Amino acid sequence: MTFKPLFSLSYITLSLTTLSLTAVPLTVSAAENSDNIERIETTSSRIAGNENNVGYIVSSITEDTLDLLSFQHIQESLNYIAGAGVQRGNGQEYLPALRSPVLTGAGACGGILAAEDGIPLRAAGFCNINELFEAHGEMAQHIDVIKGPASALYGSNAIHGVINVVTPDTTRGGGVVGFDYGSYGFHRVKLRQGKDFGDSGIGINASITRDTGYRNDEGVDQEKVNIRHRADFNNVSITSGVTYTNLDQETAGYITGFESYKDKQVAQSNPNPEAFRKARSLRIWSKVDWLFDNNSALSITPYVRDQSMDFRMHFLPGKPLEQNAQEGVGVLTQYNYIMSPSLNIDVGLDAEYTQGELIQSQDSETVGSAFLVETVPQGKHYDYNVDATLLAPFFAVNLQQGAWDISIGGRFESMRYDYTNNMNVGRLTEDGSECGFGGCRYSRPESGKNDFDNFSPKLSMQYALSDTTRFYGGIAKGYRAPQATELYRLQRAQQVTDLDAVDATNIEVGIRGELADGSYVLSLYSLEKDNVIYRDSDFFNVSNGETWHRGVELTFNYAINSRLRIDFAGSYSAHTYEHDQLSGEVNIKGNDMDTAPDWLTNTRLQYSLTDAIETQLEWQHVASYFTDPENANEYEGHNLFHARASYAVSDNMTLYARINNLLDETYAERADFTSFTGARYFPGRPRNFMLSATFTM
Repeated sequence: MTFKPLFSLSYITLSLTTLSLTAVPLTVSAAENSDNIERIETTSSRIAGNENNVGYIVSSITEDTLDLLSFQHIQESLNYIAGAGVQRGNGQEYLPALRSPVLTGAGACGGILAAEDGIPLRAAGFCNINELFEAHGEMAQHIDVIKGPASALYGSNAIHGVINVVTPDTTRGGGVVGFDYGSYGFHRVKLRQGKDFGDSGIGINASITRDTGYRNDEGVDQEKVNIRHRADFNNVSITSGVTYTNLDQETAGYITGFESYKDKQVAQSNPNPEAFRKARSLRIWSKVDWLFDNNSALSITPYVRDQSMDFRMHFLPGKPLEQNAQEGVGVLTQYNYIMSPSLNIDVGLDAEYTQGELIQSQDSETVGSAFLVETVPQGKHYDYNVDATLLAPFFAVNLQQGAWDISIGGRFESMRYDYTNNMNVGRLTEDGSECGFGGCRYSRPESGKNDFDNFSPKLSMQYALSDTTRFYGGIAKGYRAPQATELYRLQRAQQVTDLDAVDATNIEVGIRGELADGSYVLSLYSLEKDNVIYRDSDFFNVSNGETWHRGVELTFNYAINSRLRIDFAGSYSAHTYEHDQLSGEVNIKGNDMDTAPDWLTNTRLQYSLTDAIETQLEWQHVASYFTDPENANEYEGHNLFHARASYAVSDNMTLYARINNLLDETYAERADFTSFTGARYFPGRPRNFMLSATFTM
């Protein structure tokens, strides 16, 4: 159906959820015990325990919820966040959506910033659409989500929000051993162990996953480990960490044909048995926290990243191999100065230097039409290096006066790219010869430099109606610099790009509060994006797109009685194209963006049979959505039900049982449409099971 505008709020941007660097908690403890509520966390500030200021509203998925879920893919947990519509791909792949349609394309990953322990997983210009598989969500302490522009604190790429995986502090001692065993060859071993020496501590958090998969010739082998060390002094604490991840994945591609996912034999097939992804990541960091006599605080976090990935681009003609890598160093800082009980300021300076490289090559001739064979040649298509330098000071002034909390601030970010092309320039073959039909498909610009400077202002306010109820609102601007892949992987006749940074203005109002037996958050937002980067009908990368995103979100949890509780996260939204662009012969201005269902809801009923036995029934609803910009093709949506139970055998042992897709619904995790393939899908898994056991030490 056609979605009518919920409200018309123009190019002013308002978002409390994204506008401040610290946070004010509510006073009633009920919210702290819920599984999925808006709550205060370190994701909203780099200074732990700072409760003096207005802050981001953070939607958090707690450790207890993650334990009961024991997800095979992080998308399963993000279903619990109002406004999140992440779509699971094959293996550990996914396409993100947060107050947005599902984001696709070369730089789409720049719309949502992914982090672990507050440190972005990738450098600002080198994001990857699947980068959350490099975070240790399987054994997280909690997963936090900030919705709306968060550029004032996180910088580029945080236009639609931030997903932050927070790993446990294993330096405080204790341990856990866990085992998961499920359908289609899924099994996982988990280990957590730490030792607390008082003023210091050390610990490890590790998991090994094996999944042979539902579809033919697919599978996932994945290992992840976090190591953490802590040293406490008089007023200084130093916490250091290492995260290493390794993914070896055999990938299954799209199936094609209208509603082909309803045919179980076709759904289980794999048209791309040659596809794979191998990815490795290493992050090392050390966070130094100083607390001063007047309760002012300083946080400095230097870090190092080293990542590489090889994957078969099975979705392109010729099925080329991409090999990319990046190495970098950076530092995150924040100083909170207490001027008076009602006034404090935050200042900080973030810096980063990254060296990235990419090679795309094809080892055999293209199969297909004469045009494809001639224009997509064998050999290297791209070979380049990019050195990127980022410098970003930020500030916020935070005032608490009576029932009012107000914060005003901003961030200036300067991004510099130094690009080196290691091949010939233009749309030639690797040996310099010309392709027929006007030239080769892939084009390489000359070596050069690109600079992007952006300022992200923000204003946020809260008003306390009572100890348990607050109104909030704010204005924020987000941005993202063009990604390296948008600037330097050109096609057809394009020889140089002239791209601007994507910017977004957001306006948001809402109310949050706590009840005697629960809590709630109701928010309305309107976000307009300018300079949206897309590939036009000439296959040029251009940045003259405009889109509008608006919606209503509700999150609540309520204990109906001592045994029964309900948790709900839902959104009703509209995402539309606002610029003139011909797609085929259709001007898509005013059309719904593709892969943008208006309704997304998640409802969970949890019932305690006894003090030791918990049961849960989950209902996930995804409304119908268009699969092309012309709004000519559509996916019907789906409803999934999942059942879970836990049994605390003793203080040290808990057993879990889960049935996913309880009613054995045939559905698509992702539905898409292209003029080359027609309708295509990633089919969802049929009914499947998982048994788990955890032992605490």
